[in-house]
Amino acid sequence: MAGDWMMAFGLVVTAFLVALSALLLLAAWQSRRPQSRPSIFDQAPSQVAFLFDGDRLLDASPTARALLPAGEDSRAWSRMITRFGPDFPNLCESLESLPQIGRLQIASRPGTADALVLRAEHLSGLTRVTLEGGQSDVAAGRGDAATAAALQQEVMVQRAVLSRAPVLMWKETAEGAVIWANHAYLIRAVELLPEGDDLSWPLPTLFGQPEEPKTRLPRLKLQMPNGAEWFDLIRMPQGEEVLCYALTADKAVQAETALREFMQTLTKTFADLPIGLAIFDRSRCLQMFNPALADLTTLAPEMLIARPTLNAFLDAMRAKAMIPEPRDYRSWRKQLARLEEEATMGLFEETWSLPGGQTYRVIGRPHPNGALAFMFEDISNEMSRTRRYRADLELGQSVIDAVEDAVAVFSQGGQLVMSNHAYAQLWQHDPQVLLSEASIATLCAWWRDHAAPSLLWDDATDYVTSAGDRTPWEGEVRLLDGRLVSCRFRPLTGGATLITFRAQAALAFHTVRDAAPMGLLSA
Repeated sequence: MAGDWMMAFGLVVTAFLVALSALLLLAAWQSRRPQSRPSIFDQAPSQVAFLFDGDRLLDASPTARALLPAGEDSRAWSRMITRFGPDFPNLCESLESLPQIGRLQIASRPGTADALVLRAEHLSGLTRVTLEGGQSDVAAGRGDAATAAALQQEVMVQRAVLSRAPVLMWKETAEGAVIWANHAYLIRAVELLPEGDDLSWPLPTLFGQPEEPKTRLPRLKLQMPNGAEWFDLIRMPQGEEVLCYALTADKAVQAETALREFMQTLTKTFADLPIGLAIFDRSRCLQMFNPALADLTTLAPEMLIARPTLNAFLDAMRAKAMIPEPRDYRSWRKQLARLEEEATMGLFEETWSLPGGQTYRVIGRPHPNGALAFMFEDISNEMSRTRRYRADLELGQSVIDAVEDAVAVFSQGGQLVMSNHAYAQLWQHDPQVLLSEASIATLCAWWRDHAAPSLLWDDATDYVTSAGDRTPWEGEVRLLDGRLVSCRFRPLTGGATLITFRAQAALAFHTVRDAAPMGLLSA
């Protein structure tokens, strides 16, 4: 019996010693554990508090996390500065100096509805940032002053943006009643009120309801006291209500009006031009023409309105005999290709003599964006006048060639403009070969070299080049072959001068001069 008690006592003592050893080991292990970092959740859970290790967010209160923009915790420091930087002056610079000063406190900018205070401290390499409300927060016992201030700040910013927007904004019900409007809308509503009336509820409607529901309305005009204003309306359904926007379109209307007036002026100008104008686009389809083109080409206006291609247009002109007929069709097609190529380079200009007797001047010029412009001008009268003028010149030349006296006509500037065959035979040269060099000074030098010395040529130069009233006069010179030439100077209209030379037959002067020695010898 005594042995059993001793065994039981030994078991109890052994169990006690094992338990004691376990407690001692647990106490020793706990004594060696490092102390945990201070937790920001020891404070009120509604407090705005952050704990950073460098740029990395270690912990934050629920209210703080709600205020911080979403993103990775490794970049939470920059996101916090971005979020609270507008509320606190020089926040970024102040936090950069925190490791040196250890602790700082910054008040929010003046004008904040609920004054805020930001406190930051740097301990053991960690940065703790807290945000607390001002006196209103203490009195009311609120811990979310920062949240309320942020929401209020956002509302104030949005309200300022809407009130100062130059675009008219308003909200309508399904029936068209205006239930909200921004400042720009209210200004125009007040200006349109009758004199003596005040703006009251419901707000006046500036623009009528559309007949059919659609997002964008046509451009509308709002007649204001100082003039009309144009707007482009946009309607955005939002449930049972409609958000409306009126975008200013005055400059667009002015530009469109100026363009319309310019096109009307251009159209009238083209319509009055006697020159046929045809403009082909990049694909060589007729895009613009004037009435003169139909008259000159005798093509039907319906055919031109159908916008034919350049080849079809020229084929139709050929069918109407309004293009010079080529020797063969293949060469004519090559000519069309050359016409388009030269017009693209701005080199095409030809005179077409048509089978009907008309003469057309055709000019091709490149236009922007690869377009081509062709101009058709009827120069039949001009060519007739040119031919008539040329025939008159030939007739006049033949007339003075029939005159026995040598004739030379000089312009007011002293340039030879006409002479006859008798002149070429008398002076042994034809000045019409080089009319550009046949001036009175050049010809007087030639006459002086082929005649006896005389002062008549100096007087002739002065007479031809002088202006004003001139009196006809005459003179004589002796050629080197002994003939006496009578020179007559007569003024013509326009400052021109007519000079005639009449040579007398050679007298016995040569015989006497040559025979005198013979008589002396015979004597």
